[in-house]
Amino acid sequence: MYIVLIGAPGAGKGTQAVTLASQLGVAHIASGDMFRDAMTRRTLLGLKAKEFVDRGALVPDDITLSMVLDRLAEEDAASGAILDGFPRNVPQAEALDRSLTAKGRGVDQAIYLAVPGDVLLRRLGGRWLCRQCQASYHEVFNPPAVPGKCDRCGGELYQREDDSVKTARHRLDVYFGQTTPIIEYYRSRGVLDEINGDRPIPDVGRALLDAVHRRQS
Repeated sequence: MYIVLIGAPGAGKGTQAVTLASQLGVAHIASGDMFRDAMTRRTLLGLKAKEFVDRGALVPDDITLSMVLDRLAEEDAASGAILDGFPRNVPQAEALDRSLTAKGRGVDQAIYLAVPGDVLLRRLGGRWLCRQCQASYHEVFNPPAVPGKCDRCGGELYQREDDSVKTARHRLDVYFGQTTPIIEYYRSRGVLDEINGDRPIPDVGRALLDAVHRRQS
């Protein structure tokens, strides 16, 4: 079972993908996590990806495809995966289809987490991270007890460049400009389901699992 989870930055797809993958017993493949790991390890692909991530742009297809398709070839993804953050455009979706078709497989379902743009901007624009333990906070939704200080370890909080309001707005503009066609791509293939992502996390999770079960039946 291969499921593509679609959603703008801030839609909560990462949180939901982890839970859904665990519930279904398949691999969770998150392109964003792969990029961050490669950037931390300063691999060649990671350094190339960082140039784009730092300015809020999408990582080019050749870099993304190389990382994701290699990951899909690993043993734990043999029976299925939740694809989180990939594909982001039609060429990537077509490349994924070609890769899976060559193995006698295909995308079984694409689920779009729909969240209004103003809500996404509020979610993205106030995020802060701890320099020591990487705990995540938000100025509105999850503020620290003491401004600038981590509740967990007391470390200093900082804001990544791609979490500022200015960069967040640009990220959303890029996302909706380049990724929206992917929704129609999967809709035309009859595998798209749309979920309202502007509600509590448990409610969204239940709706996602229900959508998967309906598609399976």
